[in-house]
Amino acid sequence: MDLKSIFNSVLEGDAEAVRTGVNQMLESGASAESILHEALIPAMDEVGKRFEEGDFFVPEMLIAARAMQSGLGLLKPHLAEGDVQSSGKVVIGTVKGDLHDIGKNLVAMMLEGAGFEVVDLGTDVDPTKFIEEVRNGAQIIGMSALLTTTMNNMKAVIEAIEDIGMREQVKIMIGGAPVTGEYAKSIGADGFASDASSAVRLAKELMG
Repeated sequence: MDLKSIFNSVLEGDAEAVRTGVNQMLESGASAESILHEALIPAMDEVGKRFEEGDFFVPEMLIAARAMQSGLGLLKPHLAEGDVQSSGKVVIGTVKGDLHDIGKNLVAMMLEGAGFEVVDLGTDVDPTKFIEEVRNGAQIIGMSALLTTTMNNMKAVIEAIEDIGMREQVKIMIGGAPVTGEYAKSIGADGFASDASSAVRLAKELMG
């Protein structure tokens, strides 16, 4: 098994083959960093590209992301030892009052696949939880809402971050079915993503 095989196994969504490949590469002396940057991250870049070109749809993205995560799980202890630089720290959650998580989970997996450190707060997240993470050094806050009735809670989080005087320290991106670029601007968010692939691209742009 080599890096190209791991890359292809992620695209095929074959989690078992990814785990086998990662283990074999680690045993043969390959660094966790090289497996991450030369197989897993490029594979997820390719998944995003295929999604945008209409060759992949959400189910294929989800299966590929799960396969990637199965390999990433094996690499994490080695990456922590090697103190590998992440692309940035993203805190993600579905806002207060909203229990939808499929889209949010896919965004979290895709961001991890792009090398970001992701803290997933889950669903029905109170503004105080987001504030806590801003104080803990979050560089990007990602908020999701699937209901028009819960969209206003995105604004509440941004106002809460402004109230503690830390708005300049963090970038804020939002997404979800009813959310638009216009709405993002109106509440003072830094960007809007319509799907997981564009969320990764936006996060990279926000990190500069």
